[in-house]
Amino acid sequence: MVVALEQARKGWGNTHPNPMVGAVIVEQDQVVATGYHKAAGKDHAEVDALRNLGRQPASDAVLYVTLEPCCTHGRTPPCTEAILDAGIRQVYIGTSDPNPKVAGQGIQQLREAGVEVHSGKLLEKQCRDLNLIYNHWISNSLSPLLAGKVATTLDGFTATRDKQSKWITSEQARQDVMRWRRLFPAIAVGAGTVLADDPSLTARHYEEETWSPIRFVFDSLLRSWSASKTLYSDSFSHRTILVTTETAPSELVLQVEKAGIQYWKLPSQEGRPCLQAFRDKCQESQINGVLFEGGTELLSSLLNQGQLDYLFAYRAPKILGDPSAQPVFQGRQISTLDEAIQLIDIHHDSLGDDQLIRGHIHNP
Repeated sequence: MVVALEQARKGWGNTHPNPMVGAVIVEQDQVVATGYHKAAGKDHAEVDALRNLGRQPASDAVLYVTLEPCCTHGRTPPCTEAILDAGIRQVYIGTSDPNPKVAGQGIQQLREAGVEVHSGKLLEKQCRDLNLIYNHWISNSLSPLLAGKVATTLDGFTATRDKQSKWITSEQARQDVMRWRRLFPAIAVGAGTVLADDPSLTARHYEEETWSPIRFVFDSLLRSWSASKTLYSDSFSHRTILVTTETAPSELVLQVEKAGIQYWKLPSQEGRPCLQAFRDKCQESQINGVLFEGGTELLSSLLNQGQLDYLFAYRAPKILGDPSAQPVFQGRQISTLDEAIQLIDIHHDSLGDDQLIRGHIHNP
């Protein structure tokens, strides 16, 4: 199952809206073939492994797969049929598929055909976590996973009083951010972040080729339009979408249109684009996950309006001790700890001297 997970991760960021899945065929306790799902519409992992085997599996062949095999006709035939046609009689499944069209039915179909199925007994948590975007999307009526990324000091600040934030975390932690950027189909920032940093918002992970997700800029008044030298003019400018409101100056909207930059004009909520309308628009556009990387106002709005589903919290062993420094979240007034927003299904990672705590948002 470890090998199957390694195979699945080869599809990192390329399978949306499908999940990442890896498969391994074992004969006489030896791995004889592996496979993974490369992209939507391509062979599923089980079929890929069987093709790579290039022959009929031996009578003692065992299949290990990270996600429950599908049992319905989609762009590809059911994997359960492929498994049965291959004569495999024993299957280990990492975790069940939350898709209601599958959800245990793939397992049942195999068992009814006489296959010995073991589910949820090997690395279930890792197999489930692998597809956190897909799991949320399919379990919430195709609503996208809206995740936040923050980098703070030990005392919870994201920048100094002069808004200096480069760099709170180490190179290792920043490379991990690039890895998650590569997973999410879209990234979002506020106009203030663009004005302060002119970011590229691309994924640049070690030796891999630079890749660009969809890049959302929340900008009610289009303040960033003439300021950024990157997002609206680089080779990925067609991947940039301005998220604005009806209050955006008409002359700037016209400039954006002439430049061929996409924009979403959403209803206004407290002077900013309505976050629920944004979620709905993403759902309509089949964007199943957005990683919000700042700034404080945008992330705080998401959190306070109950629109933040997941959080990646990077923490560096640094202390500012300055009450005028920039906090990571603001705008809430609570009297007891029972009112605190908590993370659940927590994952901890050490990245050199830094830490990453990530999990789902649970509102009290």
